[in-house]
Amino acid sequence: MAKTVADVMTSDPITVKPETPLKDAIQILAEKRFSGLPVVDEAGKLVGVLSETDLMWQETGVEPPPYITLLDSVIYLKNPAKYNQELHKALGQTVQEVMTAEKIVTIAPDQPLREAAQLMHDRQIRRLPVVIAAGNLVGILTRGDIVREMASHYS
Repeated sequence: MAKTVADVMTSDPITVKPETPLKDAIQILAEKRFSGLPVVDEAGKLVGVLSETDLMWQETGVEPPPYITLLDSVIYLKNPAKYNQELHKALGQTVQEVMTAEKIVTIAPDQPLREAAQLMHDRQIRRLPVVIAAGNLVGILTRGDIVREMASHYS
């Protein structure tokens, strides 16, 4: 019988809240050697993901978008809204200010593990939050979980 996401995922994963100080979340990532953390609200609903990529802005900073001046008008050559978003991440002090909240890829616990692996491969993601229909987080599936499941077939 084919394995499902629920068979392999980590149940009750370590999470942070949007209001968690960023320094605390960074400490968890470093101590646990995680590459990301799910962010949940008080009800346990997934509201975002904090990843190493989100944190890179803290260290690297951001470059202002290039622009030209024409007839006393400033014309941006790149999207200034994206610059504002990157600047917010670079200066953020809480998880909510730095996390990714839109376009979060999730999966249901009853989905085939094969489908989850394909999704992670296609989207090049390291972790897949597992949510039930109401949006509540029930687990996390990582690439490592899938590799450990594969290795169990050789023992």
